[in-house]
Amino acid sequence: MYEQIRIETENAIKELLEKSNLKRGSLVAVGCSSSEILGERIGKGSSPETGVVVAEAILKVLDDNGIYLAAQCCEHLNRALVVEREAAEKYMLEEVCVRPVPKAGGSFGTAAYDRMKDPVMVEHVKAHAGMDIGCTLIGMHLKDVAVPLRLSVKHIGDALVTAAYTRPKLIGGVRAHYPE
Repeated sequence: MYEQIRIETENAIKELLEKSNLKRGSLVAVGCSSSEILGERIGKGSSPETGVVVAEAILKVLDDNGIYLAAQCCEHLNRALVVEREAAEKYMLEEVCVRPVPKAGGSFGTAAYDRMKDPVMVEHVKAHAGMDIGCTLIGMHLKDVAVPLRLSVKHIGDALVTAAYTRPKLIGGVRAHYPE
């Protein structure tokens, strides 16, 4: 079961990177409900083991591509995010003082925190792209113009997967010209 979850997660995050054309140093927000992956209602069947499998799969792919993860925690931490200190400094994100645990932060957030080199917690990011595993509502952590992405991976376990990338706002009206 965990091997299938790992494969689905890797395939989904790889496809997100391919379709969103992110540059090295970009920030990707990911929310994940281990409960939903295992067929339970969000917040009702947290699985640290599942959180580890998903976090490790995502971190490996993102690290290999020089992209930062912003791992969204659950609503008990107001959906704060785990990021590498380097990313927090690069994007001038304000650090907050909390440490996720499975029942306050979620299994995925906890696993990401435990596996990052120098993790810090922040309240807000404006990520370049994002993936939501299990309807965790990551939209608040994306830049203003989010473009939905249809991935071939529709589920990880039983959890619905949605994704988006962002683009700059189009400004200037009818006379404006825009680059490709």
